Amino acid sequence: MATSPRDTDDDLLDDTDREGTVDAMELLQADHDEVKQMFEEYEGLMADEAGEDERQELATRICNALTVHATIEEEILYPAARGVPACERLVDEATVEHASAKALILEIESMSPSMPLFDAKVAVLGEYVSHHIDEEEEELLPQIASAGIDLDELGEELQDRKLELMEELGMEREP
Repeated sequence: MATSPRDTDDDLLDDTDREGTVDAMELLQADHDEVKQMFEEYEGLMADEAGEDERQELATRICNALTVHATIEEEILYPAARGVPACERLVDEATVEHASAKALILEIESMSPSMPLFDAKVAVLGEYVSHHIDEEEEELLPQIASAGIDLDELGEELQDRKLELMEELGMEREP
């Protein structure tokens, strides 16, 4: 698993406040780390046979986080990456992976934890997302980083849109 030079979202936000910029790669990797953590937490809830309310709340948080993340990638990151010849195929594959994940998110959002296959769908979504993250961090993001794209400017665009979407969904901002 690729690691970020940042350990927490707090570090990312602290640097944004201090420097006025946020690196696109660090923002995306922080999002990846956050969603991986939520899927691990969900696995723990399933293992502990946690109640429906707890599982529903976390599944909703996962779906919201993925919706925001996919949107900023599709609206900002992928168009920027399309200008890099080595990224064309990677962006196409990522777009297809997003479509599969979004379809599963819609199914999960229309269900409750008491319904058959709810937990299985969340687990499979986690597997899709883990695969997608690995490919992005190992292939796409390094290509973008080496292409000469202004990562601070890209990061600012991603962060601004992320905050807009979070507000629209009624999500809390990171501390």
